[in-house]
Amino acid sequence: MIKVILQGHDNYYGIVDVVRLFYGPCREDRENGCVVCDNGPDMTLISAADTSSELPVNRQVKRDLYVRLSEITGITAPWGCLTGIRPTVVACEENFDYRALMDKYFVREDKARLACTCAQLEQQIARKASQKLNVYAGVPFCPGRCAYCSFIAQDVMKHLDRLHDYAKALILEMNTLAPYIDETPGTLYMGGGTPTVFDESDMSAVLGAMREAFRTGEQTEFTVEAGRPDTITEGKLRAMRDNGAGRICINPQTMRDETLRKINRAHTAADVIRTYEMSRKMGFEVINMDLIAGLKYETADDFLESVKKVAELDPENITIHTLYKKRRAGMSRDDVLNTDGRGDVDKAVREAYEYLFNKGYVPYYMYRQKDTELGLENTGFCKPGTHNVYNVAMMSYDSSVLSVGAGAMSKRAFPDGRYERCPNVKDVSLYINEAEQCARKKISFFDLRRSGR
Repeated sequence: MIKVILQGHDNYYGIVDVVRLFYGPCREDRENGCVVCDNGPDMTLISAADTSSELPVNRQVKRDLYVRLSEITGITAPWGCLTGIRPTVVACEENFDYRALMDKYFVREDKARLACTCAQLEQQIARKASQKLNVYAGVPFCPGRCAYCSFIAQDVMKHLDRLHDYAKALILEMNTLAPYIDETPGTLYMGGGTPTVFDESDMSAVLGAMREAFRTGEQTEFTVEAGRPDTITEGKLRAMRDNGAGRICINPQTMRDETLRKINRAHTAADVIRTYEMSRKMGFEVINMDLIAGLKYETADDFLESVKKVAELDPENITIHTLYKKRRAGMSRDDVLNTDGRGDVDKAVREAYEYLFNKGYVPYYMYRQKDTELGLENTGFCKPGTHNVYNVAMMSYDSSVLSVGAGAMSKRAFPDGRYERCPNVKDVSLYINEAEQCARKKISFFDLRRSGR
């Protein structure tokens, strides 16, 4: 058992993050002033604040512990001692100097360069996002649970009767907000879950309510996360297009049929291609496609083959996710992090990035999640000029996001750099009964005034 005793600081969170990079899950023991990890060797370390360090104490103690554990284990992480969700924030602080990330935080050169390149575009997009209201509508239903996912709130196969009522509640919340919205939003994003689980009638009704309630204009970036090809129909695509959505996401996750079956996705690679071609014919100008590196049932070469097949379709955006252990996912932590026999996932991700760079794609947003192999990242790539502003607004501390739907989290950014959050109820049944109250809560939260329209 490893015990790390904290002296002169209380950065338990950061110390936990560093220890888990090397040894896995650990816990805070604030009563005894330490962090404990049961999986490691028997040793006790001291994490002490150093007031003479050039770094803030919270970063200094993480760096010192990272160096010590790296010496003990012989392991280094691609992002060094940076364990936060947004490495691009640190890249901005260092004026996009990748060498500073390497020297101060032991970030590997390819990751340091990636962070700085991404941060420059992300910063430009964030300025635009902060000037307008951003709106999110959440649909926490899916047609089934993917093996790697715990996000799903309701299994639609068991709760089909709730979908229509949920659509009505969503429309009620938006219509309650409508008289208080006096500006055209910069972005609208309908996400999930899988929004296309709605039937064509409810899909059209919800999208129409979004368009009317939030007064979308020609300059509004309107995105629908269509998601799984098995839920996308020509009628739903037409409803998206006719209500002003110009961007959609079609997310294969992998182009390997055997893997798709094993992770419980009810579509094939051929379905992905068919849906993509149908969307193009319908006139969608920007299409995003998601892929996951490190899936349990495939090798690094399988992942790279999927990247190439998706890139051949020529979508404007491609997002590369690294598989991570979600708390309630069907896959175990060992399924996610033990990649023996799957090849070098880190190397495969690097090769995928190089391939996309050579195809003319550039990284424009990035974030990280806990319990990924080697602490790897998720990166959104785009063809120049086709970036998704909402994706950056969602993560930016300077952008406000008004969110509707069960479990939706609104965010209000203030001029002094502060931001506050306002959650909707998570339970779908409660939300169906309390949609209007959720809207009233946000009217107060954002200090909205009746617009008189």
